[in-house]
This record gives sequence, C-alpha cells and structure tokens, in this order.
Amino acid sequence: MVSVNAFEDEYSPLNQNGGLEPFRSLSVPLRGNLSKFKFPLYLIGEIRCVSKNDGERGLICASEQESTLMDPLLLAQWEDRAWKGLLKYDVTACETKIIDGERELIAQLNEGWDLSSFTEIEKSKFRPLNSSNFNYSTHCEHILFCVSSGESANSEFIPSAAVHDDAVMVIVNRNPIEYGHVFLVPLSSHNWPQNLDDRSLEMILRISVEVNNNCFHVFYDHPASLCVDKVHFQACYFANLLPVEFLPVVSVYDRFPEEGVRISEVANYPMKALVFEAGQSLKVFVKVVTEICSYLQDQSIPFNLLITDCGRKIFLFLQVTDLAAGRSLFAWECGGHFIFKSRHDFDRASEEAVVKRMVSASIDDRSFEVLKKLFCGIADKNAC
Repeated sequence: MVSVNAFEDEYSPLNQNGGLEPFRSLSVPLRGNLSKFKFPLYLIGEIRCVSKNDGERGLICASEQESTLMDPLLLAQWEDRAWKGLLKYDVTACETKIIDGERELIAQLNEGWDLSSFTEIEKSKFRPLNSSNFNYSTHCEHILFCVSSGESANSEFIPSAAVHDDAVMVIVNRNPIEYGHVFLVPLSSHNWPQNLDDRSLEMILRISVEVNNNCFHVFYDHPASLCVDKVHFQACYFANLLPVEFLPVVSVYDRFPEEGVRISEVANYPMKALVFEAGQSLKVFVKVVTEICSYLQDQSIPFNLLITDCGRKIFLFLQVTDLAAGRSLFAWECGGHFIFKSRHDFDRASEEAVVKRMVSASIDDRSFEVLKKLFCGIADKNAC
C-alpha cells in the first residue's frame, strides 16, 4: 500500500499513543469554532466535481485507470491504526463464504464483532476544548483525516491544517466488518447534523468519487429506533460487489435521465429496494435523495442507503417500522452481506433463513407502491 508522509509538529496526529477507546474518550469538539484545531486535511479539487454545463458541480469521476490520492491515503492510515492495535480484531482473518442458493448471499464468520460498539459514536460525550489543552497523542489517534472542498483545481493533502467549516471527519471503526472500515462524520461550525441534509450527502458523494474504487461502499442507516439522532455514515472495502448490485432493475422514473435522476426498482429481491442513478447535475441528484430521506424520517419509516459505483448509484432499502422479530437490518445486510458470530450459526447459514429475515424486515407491497409514486413526484419537481 502507498503510505502518506506527514510533518510532525505539536498538532500532528502521527505522534501516536495506542490503547485508546475511540469515541468513549474522544474530546474533539464537533461544534463551535473548529478553526482553532488542526487536523490532517484532504482538500478535494474543484476540477473533479465540475460539470461541462454552466460550471455546475456534477459527478465527474476519474477513469478506472487513474489513481487518486485519497484511496491509498485512507488505506494507509487505516492499516497504520490496525498495526498499532486500535482495532479489536483482524478482520482480514475472518472466514467468508457464499451461502448455497440462487441469490449468492454472503456470510462472514466474525466472532469478535460486537453489535453494541456501533453505538460508540452515538454514546460518546463530546465536549468543547480550548486549543491550549488539545493534544492529538491523547485524544485523536483514531482520526485518520478530515475531508473538505478545496479551491485549487487538483486535490491536495495537508498534514496539519485548520478544519474547514462543514468538513467530514474520517474515523477508524474499531469493530470492522470489512477492510478499511471507517466512520464518515459530517461536521459543522454550528452543530452535529441531526438529519441527512444536502451538504452532508454531497460531501459523502464527493468522497466516493474521489476514492474512485468500486470496492469502496458507503452506508447510511436510519433505523426504526434511534438511540441518538446524529448523522454519520460508514464505509469499507469489499473484494467483490454486493449481491444486490448484480441484480437486474426495472425502470420507475427516467423522464429527465441526463439532467435529473433515474430511479429503478431492484427486481427479484427479498427486500423492497430502489436505485437512484445520477445524471449530469450533482445538485439535482442530492436534492432528490435528501428530500426523499427527509420525508421518510418525518414519517418515522426506517431506511438504509448504500452508495456504490464511485458515487454514481444510491440504493434505498425500505424497512418496516415495527420489527417484532428484532432490530432493523444494517445497510450491508440489506445489500446481502451477513455476519455470524459463532461457527455453529455460520456453518448452518441457509439462504432460506436469511431471505426470510430480509422479507420480514422489508416494507409491504402496497406501501412500496405508494412511496414509489411519491418519490417520482419529488424527482419530477426537482428536475424541472
């Protein structure tokens, strides 16, 4: 892997101290005047997110052969934290198999995985600090870097810089389900966003574009019961595409395929799922998806987002509000990747049982049809 060198100074997070419990001991101020504190900062160049028409931002991705700095930077920093012992276990040693059956769902044996640790970021007690007592070697080893929009044409990495307003913080996930598992936390000078908004989703999509790696998948979960309503994403690398990505789709909305958004339904899948594909306008793409998510949040309808294809596609999974059988599914489970904590359950995993679990979590046919019509109306309104 490519490593990224950084200058060491009093603010540098590369002067490291192991054995930390991320989020539980995190004292980074996620609100207030962030400009007082210095982080490694990745600035996404303007040339990568400007369309040919009127200078509007669009999803302009690098070619498959073109490498970008963010991909090796993220992996190098994640591997560095793994080598230093910040992760609870070696996820690369976890056994993975395809579950027998037509759908080729994925099962992973991960005995170290702890469901409760996914709430660490939500349970953390963030408190303001002043610059005089802010010490990375004590508080911030798990922070890989921050991402923001740059003013230069090309992207650049600054080892130590003041955090821009409305940046995204990349934080290692100590409890990974796959290689390179991180939290992507939108920041703000005013507060930590409580609902998914245009700004947050746009930055996440731009990160996906900048990584430029089809193995990189981003997840967002809005479950039926929220412990704390704070927006954060997760992302990791899969060796192969998830099962839902191989399935055919049926067109639902394509009136404005170039400037607007194309909406399709995933065919023959246990969960009700839609795919949103970006046209030339990133602004319209983001607006449509966030307005739909806002409606679902207001109606207390649990949903998941899976961002793939270097930011070009967003899968939306719709779940039932009342899960008598247990918790809501994570986005990677909706995509067909399931984790088993015991060898016994892993060996006995069957497509029938997994599909039954997905079907029980999915919204019903009638509600899905109503929502599809509503979503098409939202796309129509924003594309005009």
